[in-house]
Amino acid sequence: MNKVYGTMSVGMVLTFLVAWAVGSSPELLSVFRDPATLQPNILGWIVMFAPLIMVFAFSAMINRMSAAAAQLFFYAFAAVMGLSLSWIFVAFTGFSIAQVFLVTAIAFAGLSLYGYVTKRDLSGMGTFLMMGVIGLIVASIINLFIASSALHFAITIIGVLIFAGLTAYDTQSIKNEYVQHAHHGDSEWLGKSAIMGALRLYLDFINMFMFLLQLLGNRE
Repeated sequence: MNKVYGTMSVGMVLTFLVAWAVGSSPELLSVFRDPATLQPNILGWIVMFAPLIMVFAFSAMINRMSAAAAQLFFYAFAAVMGLSLSWIFVAFTGFSIAQVFLVTAIAFAGLSLYGYVTKRDLSGMGTFLMMGVIGLIVASIINLFIASSALHFAITIIGVLIFAGLTAYDTQSIKNEYVQHAHHGDSEWLGKSAIMGALRLYLDFINMFMFLLQLLGNRE
């Protein structure tokens, strides 16, 4: 778990460094979005959906990748995620971004700790939560075109709840899967387990942060 959290933290730092570097430079941001309206251009749309595509690609290729390749892929994914999030440094005040990040970090730490220490079996939540994630993705894509404020608010509230639940569920799942594979001496899997676990918790944190930022962030 130390390696999971450590790998996740490095990815998080990389994401926010890339996002800040691009978001604080109108010249760099204009490569992906209109700096005034923040509307994405063609490259911006590609960058927006690239992290989702990379997650599916990672899931499909992980069994054929070495641990070093998996870690490199994760850091590349974190950097691309930073590009897709760079607009927040124009849309929101720096103070509110830092404030929401702190709130997210505290909530994430509490939820992850609960998932790690609880004796309650959270596995039953998995299917329900993943169905919720799929529903959120579909609803978010639809709302890109219809721009409904009511749907946006509903997506935001439900998104916070789903990724809060996933944080606890994924932490317990990572712990249990590691213990099961360790008993079987699956050394190849153990070498990549921290990267896979880091990716899961990273996605939980980033998504919870973004939904909370939509709720609590002060817009420029």
